[in-house]
Amino acid sequence: MTEPSPSNRLKYLPVSFFAMIMGLSGLSLAWERAEAVFALKTNLSGAILSVGGLLFTVLAGLYLYKLGRYPEAVRAELHHPIQLNFFPTLSISLVLLGTATLNHLPGLGGVLWVFGSAFHLLLTLYVMDVWIHHEGFEIHHINPAWFIPVVGNVLIPIAGTSLGFPEVSWFFFSVGILFWLVLLAIILYRVLFHRPLDEKLMPTFFILIAPPAAGFLAYTQLTGELDGFARVLYYTGLFFTLLLITQINRFARLRFYLSWWAYSFPLAAMTAATLVMFKLTGQQGLAILAWVLLTLVTSLVAYLLYQTALAVSRKAICQPAT
Repeated sequence: MTEPSPSNRLKYLPVSFFAMIMGLSGLSLAWERAEAVFALKTNLSGAILSVGGLLFTVLAGLYLYKLGRYPEAVRAELHHPIQLNFFPTLSISLVLLGTATLNHLPGLGGVLWVFGSAFHLLLTLYVMDVWIHHEGFEIHHINPAWFIPVVGNVLIPIAGTSLGFPEVSWFFFSVGILFWLVLLAIILYRVLFHRPLDEKLMPTFFILIAPPAAGFLAYTQLTGELDGFARVLYYTGLFFTLLLITQINRFARLRFYLSWWAYSFPLAAMTAATLVMFKLTGQQGLAILAWVLLTLVTSLVAYLLYQTALAVSRKAICQPAT
């Protein structure tokens, strides 16, 4: 079979590539929290943010080219039962980049947040419309990637309150928490009583961590306190983290896929949540856990960048589905 030319390969550029921006932005926010909580004299968060912003610009340009040159390929993704749920990574990337930029360039950060939030609402409505009116989805199509639209909703309040949008933030938080619980029940049913996930989708199990971890960050930002519900969210996220870490041997045997980036943002969100939990409680055990998680997710993102660059150099990405 003839190998696709560089131009034709863009036809197969997956929208899931933007999960990489979520991972980098999440790591930047985790380091920003660590620098504030531990009074670190570094600006590693800014360096990571710069890399994420640059990569987002490149990927957005490439995907816009794909949209103009191969609109039928984009339409196919928009109706695919799995790829469909990765489209909100576009808007989530904007929200996270905006949130991470607020302390550096407040004006730009605010614009990115507003545009990203509005875009995410539109994408959430579109995705749910497809869910409701689909004609071909089956139970084996659902996987933890279906949480992605939900995660975006609970991320928006993290910056929304400080930007002066408390009611908008509560709106997104309410939608996110409600549908997280609904989807959690469906996904657990699918995992427990139906065939296992395909190997390529196994890393998406880590997305289970993201809704409660991000929900904790949003809820404490909205209420300004640590109450019972905040603790439920944090410890639910911590339990999922421990559960998945005990499965590390299974994940270590997987071949590298772009879906490996699903490891990054949930762990970064859990790291940031642990840093906030330490700040609110003063428990030294949480400080130790935060450093462990921060070291883990930083090393992981560096490794994922290396593996992704290697896959790109070997032309193993942007190939027709097999």
